[in-house]
Amino acid sequence: MVQRSTSVRLLGGLLGLFLLMPVLMAPTPPSLCTPLRTINESLSHRRRYMKHNFPVNYTIRVHHEELFKLSNISKMKLQMGELDELVFQRLWFLVNQGVLKKIIRVLPERHPSRPYTAELERRLKDTEGVFVQSHPAEVFQQELPDAIKDKWDCLTEETHRVPETSWRFATPKSLLDNFCQTMHCLFSDCFKATKSMDSYCRKGRKKALRAKS
Repeated sequence: MVQRSTSVRLLGGLLGLFLLMPVLMAPTPPSLCTPLRTINESLSHRRRYMKHNFPVNYTIRVHHEELFKLSNISKMKLQMGELDELVFQRLWFLVNQGVLKKIIRVLPERHPSRPYTAELERRLKDTEGVFVQSHPAEVFQQELPDAIKDKWDCLTEETHRVPETSWRFATPKSLLDNFCQTMHCLFSDCFKATKSMDSYCRKGRKKALRAKS
């Protein structure tokens, strides 16, 4: 009887694990890969549009949460425990929409980088639409973890309410570098692994582990 009870508990635990696995290990929906690769193609020209077309050492003011690097994501994961990758993908869309809006805001109408940035913003918005449609509606109705919700609220807060200490300065190219690199790590199923990107993704996780220890 004891042996049977143990077997039942073990079977129940395995069943729970299998039910959880699709959430924790779900691959990026194939429908999302095409628009993400289109964004990636656009980002391959970021050096020309975000560096060569700007004065040397030109920076723009962004919220500190918009300095979105893999090391920051890894730290959040370590601080909050295992979170569904979907949470960070949602945050990725929000952060980079804000970044693109800020870059467009500083560009004069006739600036050579304005059409490029506006097109990138449009593509990101369209991709977010595909992202939302490729997941059940209930996914986006779930409450975000408190720590993530705090970051979300900071990013959606009206500019005049953001404390001065929360602002940072960054070059447009460095912001799009973060945009591109985190995309490759958070949506890795859509991109062929390269040595340099695989190294970047691993390096960010190692930095977070060292910071924790």
